[in-house]
Amino acid sequence: MNQNTYLVVMAGGIGSRFWPFSRTNNPKQFHDVLGVGKSMLRLTVDRFAGICPPENVFVVTNRDYTELVQQHLPELAPDQILGEPIGRNTAPCIAYASYRIAQRDPKATIIVTPADHAVLKEDVFQDIIRQAVSAAQQNDVLITLGIQPSRPDTGYGYIQFIDDQHLGGTNLRKVKTFTEKPNLELAQMFVDSGDFLWNSGLFVWRADVITHAFHHYLSDIAEVFDEGSSRLGTPAEAAFIDEAYSRSRNISIDYGIMEKADNVYVLPADFGWSDLGTWDSLHRMGRRDEHNNVVDGDAILYDTKECVIKTPAERLVVLQGLEGYIVAEYDNVLLICKRTEEQRVKDFVADVKSKKGAGYN
Repeated sequence: MNQNTYLVVMAGGIGSRFWPFSRTNNPKQFHDVLGVGKSMLRLTVDRFAGICPPENVFVVTNRDYTELVQQHLPELAPDQILGEPIGRNTAPCIAYASYRIAQRDPKATIIVTPADHAVLKEDVFQDIIRQAVSAAQQNDVLITLGIQPSRPDTGYGYIQFIDDQHLGGTNLRKVKTFTEKPNLELAQMFVDSGDFLWNSGLFVWRADVITHAFHHYLSDIAEVFDEGSSRLGTPAEAAFIDEAYSRSRNISIDYGIMEKADNVYVLPADFGWSDLGTWDSLHRMGRRDEHNNVVDGDAILYDTKECVIKTPAERLVVLQGLEGYIVAEYDNVLLICKRTEEQRVKDFVADVKSKKGAGYN
């Protein structure tokens, strides 16, 4: 285990597409989405056991969730939980963590991961991460993990790589383009071409390489953090972060840096990955019964197939005659929706908020 390897877990999102299970006051990263007895956040941190020391794990989250993080990860010291005053997308989040780590360890290699992804093949995953960490330690590169696509999914971003441009002695390929969520026809073309991967949102780089990239491509954010870097890790940190976030743009790391930099490489991987962004992704990743239902709860089913059912353990649910539905209950809200219409969940949340108030979102 390398003492200069650090993990940054981004855990500030709300996950509104998983409503009503994921709510503003208790987002999906703090839930046992897969029904395995651990929250997504706990599973994420456990996945990196043996890759970096526990004291090198940092979680970036909204300040409203710092107590939730502490409950799910009681081994973390308070200064390992970095509280954001407001959401500003992934670039300021990564800048905050990277500057904080670089101040502590200028030789740090940093792994950045979302808190709400699922990985089925954890041994393969760890091997891939170690390959990426080794390459990042030895080269001035920004590395992203790309997932071999199994279908033309329109819910993921895609990365095109240049097949004959490897990083010496590794399986890393030079990135040619990033494409945000395409339509179905374009997604099918990407899959058929063989040189596109799903964008996992997992990154590996050295602290000095990513801070240099901020100076070059997001100089306004770099300027803010340069000014206050000496206050990081001190009692003045929270006040500085308030100021820094008020001055930082709402921008993703992909758009702000990865799509522009010329030293970006992708490591193709297949470790049973899903971003678990939707109910349908849970149907793909969850344990299915003989009728292709994913059930987490106390349910008796009749003539029911191809459904996702996630209900409280103390509530008996009896279903008959459903095919291809989401049935989800949490905190006094019941959702029944066709799986093919799950993109409307965000509309449902907006309507509920306007008609019933903010207590249900």
